[in-house]
Amino acid sequence: MSTVSAEKQTQSFADFLNQNYDEIKAKCLAEGILFEDPEFEACDESMYFSQKPIRPFEWKRPTEICENPQFIDQHGAGRFDVQQGMLGDCWLLAATASLTINKTLFARVVPTDQNFTDDYCGLFRFRFWHQGDWVEVLVDDRLPTHNNKLVFMHSAENKEFWSALIEKAYAKLHGSYESLKGGDAIEGMEDFTGGVSEMFDLKKAPDNLFTIMMNASDRGSLMGCSINAGDTHISSGWNGLVAGQAYSITAVKQMDINSPPISMVRVRNPWGNAREWAGPWSDMSNEWQQVPETERQSIGLTFDDDGEFWMSFEDWVKEFHKLEICNLDPDSLNEIQSDDKQWAVTKHSGQWTPRVNAGGCRNFIDTFWTNPQYKVTLVDSDDDKDDLCSLLVAVLQKDRRKQRKYGLGNLNIGYSIYKIQDGMSSDSPLDKEFFMYNKSTARSPNFINMREICGRHKLHPGTYVIIPSTFKPHQKGEYLVRIFSEKANQTGEMDEQTGMIDDQESEPTEEERRQEAALTKMFPRVAGEDKQVDANELQNILNAVFIKEFKLSGFSVDCCRSMATMYNDDLSGKLGFDEFKELLIDMRKWKTAFKDHDADKSGYLNSYELRNAMNKSGFRLSNRSLNALVLRYSNNEGQIEFGDFIVAAIRLKTILSSKAQENMTATDVDELIQANMTA
Repeated sequence: MSTVSAEKQTQSFADFLNQNYDEIKAKCLAEGILFEDPEFEACDESMYFSQKPIRPFEWKRPTEICENPQFIDQHGAGRFDVQQGMLGDCWLLAATASLTINKTLFARVVPTDQNFTDDYCGLFRFRFWHQGDWVEVLVDDRLPTHNNKLVFMHSAENKEFWSALIEKAYAKLHGSYESLKGGDAIEGMEDFTGGVSEMFDLKKAPDNLFTIMMNASDRGSLMGCSINAGDTHISSGWNGLVAGQAYSITAVKQMDINSPPISMVRVRNPWGNAREWAGPWSDMSNEWQQVPETERQSIGLTFDDDGEFWMSFEDWVKEFHKLEICNLDPDSLNEIQSDDKQWAVTKHSGQWTPRVNAGGCRNFIDTFWTNPQYKVTLVDSDDDKDDLCSLLVAVLQKDRRKQRKYGLGNLNIGYSIYKIQDGMSSDSPLDKEFFMYNKSTARSPNFINMREICGRHKLHPGTYVIIPSTFKPHQKGEYLVRIFSEKANQTGEMDEQTGMIDDQESEPTEEERRQEAALTKMFPRVAGEDKQVDANELQNILNAVFIKEFKLSGFSVDCCRSMATMYNDDLSGKLGFDEFKELLIDMRKWKTAFKDHDADKSGYLNSYELRNAMNKSGFRLSNRSLNALVLRYSNNEGQIEFGDFIVAAIRLKTILSSKAQENMTATDVDELIQANMTA
C-alpha cells in the first residue's frame, strides 16, 4: 500500500465536516494512495477514551481481511447484515436494522454506488442528520480486527462491509467507538432520517396504539422497543427476551386468520442469534399451524436462529416497556392518513449558559424566567372538526456523546408552554412576575436525561411561548428546538434588543442630596488650580463616599481612569466640574438600581439580579450581551460587586451612545459589546 507523510496528509485532508469527497478521491487516485483519515486515525484513541483496548487490535482494510470484499453483496442490504460485536451499542444496531427496511432512506444514508473495485481508494462516505443539518462523513476503510475478524458491528456475511463502515462513520461523528456505548434506538433512527421521535410507555399505552403503529409502518417510520434493565420477570430468561436490550420492530401486521383478525408485531434482537421469544407465535410454535402457507410466505416467515420473531400485539405490550417511533414527518402518527396535510417546521439553535440563561425548570421560580423563550402563533387549520391546533415540540441537547470523554453525560431536559393572553405584549421576554401568577398550558411529558424530548399537543389558537430548559439551573449545554405546526407561522426567540431607553431622572433622596453636596464641596479642594480631577484624584473622591456604603475594596485607579476617559470631552483624561456632576448623576441612578436588586443585601448582584439592575438603569441587554458582561465582571461565584457594576454601566453607556450615532444594527451592537468586554 502506498503511504504519505503525516504532514502531507494533514495538509491534504481537512476537518471531516469540511472534507470533500470528490477532491479527496481525485487526489488519492492521481497519487496512487489509499485514503488514511487524519481526523479519525487507526489508533486506540479512536476506539476508547477511558481505557486501553482489552486485547491487541489490528486495523485492517477489507481487502486485507478477505478476498473479493463487497460493500453490499448481491442480495442487497438487509436487517440480517447487522450483527453486534463487542461494543455495547445494541441501540445503534437496532436503528441500523430498521433503516434497511426502508430502501429509500437507506440509499440516502448509505450511498450504494460504493465498492472495492471501481476507482477504489479506501474512501467511503455516509450521510447523517446531525443536530439539525445533514452532514456527509468520510472515513477510510481501516477497521479494528482481532485474529482477522471484525470486533465491532459486522455483517452475517464475512465478505460484506457496509455495516462495519457505517458504524465507523457514526463513531467518527461522535468522537470514538466508545462514545457509542449505551443509548436509545430512537437516537440512531433520528440521525438516519431527520425525523421526529415519540416514545410510548407501554404500561400506559393509548387505546389506538396498534393503529398508530400500523400507520407509522405504512409511512415508512422506523420503530424500536425495549425492556427496562433489571426487570426481574425477564431476567430469569424463561421467555427468551433480554432486559436492557434494544430491539427493532421490523413489521406490524394484522393477520386475517381468525375473527377478529390477530394483531401481530415482528421484533428483532440485534444479537442476531437464538435469543428469541419463546411464547405464543414464536418460531415453530403451534399457532403457526393456523396460518396458510401462502400467508406465511407473504410475511417472509422463517424459523432460523436469526434473532427475529413474531409476537401477538397483546403479548408484546405485556412483555415490553417502551416503544420508540421515529416519524419521517408528524403525520405518521395521525390515526387517519391525510396526504394533503402539510406541516410548517421551524428550528432554533441556542445554548444554556450558567448564570445567564440556564434557569432550570419551573421549580426554580427565581431563575426560570431567564431561560430562552420562543414565540409561536397557532391558527386553526380548519382541516378537522375541532377548533384546536396541533403543535409538536422537540428539544435536542447537542454533542453530549462527544463530551463523554470529559465526564459529561446527558442533562435532564424538558420544556414548558405558556399562553400569552390577549392584550399582553409578545415582543419582550416574559418576566418572573408572569410565571409566578400563570400556569403552563402544556409541558413535555417529563424531564429526562435523553438526547431529545418530544411531545405532541392540541392547543387553542393563539400565541404561545415555548421554554426549553434543563431540570436544574446553572447547567451548561447547547440545544436545538424544532417546532412543528399545522400552518406556517412566525416563530423566533423572545430576546431583548440591546440598547438604552430614555428614562426620567429620579429625584434624589435626602441622603443622596447630602452625599452629592459633600462631593461637590470636596471637588474644588481636590481638583486644585486647574479645576479638574485626574484618575487618582477621582479615586480619592469616590472611595471617600462609597467604601462606607458598600462592600467595596475601593475603585481602582484603572477603573477611575476609565470613568475619566468616558466622561471627558476634550481627551485630556481629566474631568471638569460639569463632567464630574454628570458622572455623579449616573452613579446615583446606578447605585439605586444596584441596591434595589441586591435582594439578599449581600453587597453583590448575581447574574440574574444583574439583568434587572441593568434594566432599572436604563439598559436593555440581549442574552449575548448579558453573557459578555457576566464573563467579564463576575467573580468565581458568579457575583458582581458594586464597583464592577458601575464600570460595566459606564462602558455600556459609551458603546450604546456611539451606536445611536452610527445607526448600527442590533447584531452589530451585540458583537461590539462582546468585543469590548473581552478586550
